[in-house]
Amino acid sequence: MLTSVVSATTSATITSAATTTAATTTAISLTTPIGLPEYGVLAVIALIVLLSAKEILSASDKWNRALNSSLNLSIYPLLVCFVLIVFCQILGIIGS
Repeated sequence: MLTSVVSATTSATITSAATTTAATTTAISLTTPIGLPEYGVLAVIALIVLLSAKEILSASDKWNRALNSSLNLSIYPLLVCFVLIVFCQILGIIGS
């Protein structure tokens, strides 16, 4: 009988801890700002590097149409991400 009381108490404690953890996780995810990517800085750095490479390579004799298309293929999506990051930052500042 003592064993069943201890296991019931342990089970209730584990359930209580799991519920508290789930509630804490939910509260944290609900308070995270919407639209702000975690890796936005990396996207901006990649955009700067690719734009710099395009500018430098366009002045060299290695520049051709295929290289231009390849760089544009990677620059355009990062440019869209950059615009969205700036837009969300501005909305965050205005909304505060």
